[in-house]
Amino acid sequence: MHVVMFADQHLESLGGAQVSMRLQKRFLERAGHVVTVVAPRMHRPAPDDGGYVDLPSLAITPDREYALTWPGTRTDRFVDAELAARLPVDVVHVQADFWGAVVGHRFAARHRLPVVHTMHNRVDVGIEATAPFPTLVLRALNAWARRALRGCAPRVVGSETVPARPGAVAGSSRGASDGWAYLRRFAGLSRAITAPSGHFARRLEAHGVVPGTGAVDVIWNGIDDDLLDAALAAGPVARTPGRPRFVWLGRMSPEKRLLPFLEAVVASGIDADVEIIGGGGQLRAAQKLVAERGPAASVVFSGRLSYPETLARLAAADAVVQTSIGFETQGMTVFEAASLGTPAVVCDPDIAAELGAGVWAVPDATAPALAETLRRAASDIADGTPVEVDPTIAERFRQSSRTAAMIAVYERAVTAGP
Repeated sequence: MHVVMFADQHLESLGGAQVSMRLQKRFLERAGHVVTVVAPRMHRPAPDDGGYVDLPSLAITPDREYALTWPGTRTDRFVDAELAARLPVDVVHVQADFWGAVVGHRFAARHRLPVVHTMHNRVDVGIEATAPFPTLVLRALNAWARRALRGCAPRVVGSETVPARPGAVAGSSRGASDGWAYLRRFAGLSRAITAPSGHFARRLEAHGVVPGTGAVDVIWNGIDDDLLDAALAAGPVARTPGRPRFVWLGRMSPEKRLLPFLEAVVASGIDADVEIIGGGGQLRAAQKLVAERGPAASVVFSGRLSYPETLARLAAADAVVQTSIGFETQGMTVFEAASLGTPAVVCDPDIAAELGAGVWAVPDATAPALAETLRRAASDIADGTPVEVDPTIAERFRQSSRTAAMIAVYERAVTAGP
């Protein structure tokens, strides 16, 4: 098959969805398929790949890491010209929420192609955490989507007409203006919807973000088989003596709750080593907080690391800490850590439940609760009695198994009737 993926951001930019898509692309190609990725052109140097179609774009962040492509006739023509020079497309896989999603669905509608749409993000939570006046932003976003997707439903695939599904542009989303209404517009145009976790799939289904089948396929984002094997082989057989070692990993933005984590580290008084991996807009505020508050723990900011380096740090840690609540649709970091045998301190109850074992669950969203959980985790680690990770996660999280599951979804979407 020739799979064309559409993304909001270039695959070489920073982000969990981009890491996942790079893995998907490589393992699909390893399985004998052709993959083309359509995304905004980056505005900093980045590795090139013959499978990338770089759309004309504008940088939207000061570090020029992220960019925007405006959907419209000019972009449509650019995409059509680029893809016309490649193999015929069998299935469109949209892995985007904004401009990439609109560009992808418009392309599929013009060429009568089936769409598999992976929902990566809680749009409502993300906008509430990052945008002023989120209600107005969501209202504007829904109005924009109505205009941009006009004419995309009902969908014609091959010689068959696919009627507008519940929640499509012409369906129950008309007039609605929340985050779920926005996602329903895309679901109504899709042959299949996938989600990277069971808890997010259930939430999508509860809000009517479903394809015609009424069910969302759960396909975890995976970990590179080769890197996992290498990390497991290189990892220590026994714990290296020393203070408890915690790792916080992610984008330094409000929804990730780095600053509340550092406040909890200070309040906890734990005698531990804390490593912060990643970058983002809150870096200076985080460094200032640590300098001013002087926690008992040693806090080191390691910046952005390569993926193999990050896995090595996770393998060497005693615990990874994930502090976002309600925002993550899977929580890749804790699954990567669990695959390496490293447990987690988790604030989000849905993610804690998805992991099942190997978790110190934070009972509520308050800083005192997180501080107390950090104290408990540090004490367990120091005593040599940390929580034990589910040993089956390493196999269930391998990208090869995730790719096989996604191929089955593609085949169903390609062969399905209306």
